[in-house]
Amino acid sequence: MTEPLLAATGIKVTYGAGTSLFGKKPGNTVLHGVDIAVAAGETVGIVGESGSGKTTLGRALLRLVDVADGEIRFDGQDITRLDDNAMRPLRRRMQMIFQDPMASLNPRHSIGRILGEPLILHGLAENRKAARDQAAAMLDRVSLPEEVLARSPHELSGGQRQRIGIARAALLRPDFVLADEIVSGLDVSTQAQVLNLLKALSREMGLAMAFISHDLSVIRAVCDRVYVMQFGKIVEHGPCAQVFDNPQSAYTRTLLDAIPLPEIDPDWLDRVAVDEA
Repeated sequence: MTEPLLAATGIKVTYGAGTSLFGKKPGNTVLHGVDIAVAAGETVGIVGESGSGKTTLGRALLRLVDVADGEIRFDGQDITRLDDNAMRPLRRRMQMIFQDPMASLNPRHSIGRILGEPLILHGLAENRKAARDQAAAMLDRVSLPEEVLARSPHELSGGQRQRIGIARAALLRPDFVLADEIVSGLDVSTQAQVLNLLKALSREMGLAMAFISHDLSVIRAVCDRVYVMQFGKIVEHGPCAQVFDNPQSAYTRTLLDAIPLPEIDPDWLDRVAVDEA
């Protein structure tokens, strides 16, 4: 069997541990020995209610938070305890699309600068003109006009800002992308547009992707497999159709029973896209 592009084994994350005048502080353990794997070209969902640990898991996979125990391997390399200098060459290959694009886009910079500077920093563009040309081409790919390069983030709508977040990640030609609740603040029509764009880019670029969401309909429509989290542990995982049609965990059934519709509609993305055409 081919080794996954990204694999975590026995991951434990604890916040607030350390020592004080009164001795050792145990801290708050958020992840309790989590195992997860993402193959090249595969989209894996991570679902659970607030406080389940799904965002912490995503950040641990990208080494944005330190792990207390366990191992993370990326493209065959153990990255669990690499320092910042050793991680820097891998940062281009491991990108994140944030839940709140307004918070992740520098309000003092133009969109052209936001998209162009990472290209120069990572050696993917020789100069600012080359970076601008690449950024303009990517804007066209995400259905935004070139004029957007001169605008600031606050001049764009929420859906447009999220497209900028996707464009910024895709421009660096990553191998793995973490998408954290990226459509939770958008209306259904804009959600469908953003998700269909992300699915198309994923296919074109052969991306491996971890998609964090509390919305089971989004997970079913976008992901190949799903991991269900509760209290920092994986309680169930498998192909989306299998998990949603025949859940083995009582917690998964509780999540399914909590949705407002009688059943999850796996084709809602395609239906909304047709309605919008």
